[in-house]
Amino acid sequence: MTNYKITNKKSNREYFLNEEETRNFFVKNKAQNYSIINLTEQKRKRINKILTNVQLVCFFALTVLLTVYIIENFY
Repeated sequence: MTNYKITNKKSNREYFLNEEETRNFFVKNKAQNYSIINLTEQKRKRINKILTNVQLVCFFALTVLLTVYIIENFY
């Protein structure tokens, strides 16, 4: 289920709604008066960025450990 943060541009009032509630909300209100932020997508991007950083750290750690292993065993 996708979650949204909807902010009224004039009064700055915020609403936190899911997909179904958002559809019903915009049946009653005009979309041009509100800014819509997809919270589920923001969370996914943040988690992917963290996982990318963990991946890079593991790659560099593996490189250092393999270099040390090769030096100790073959030289």
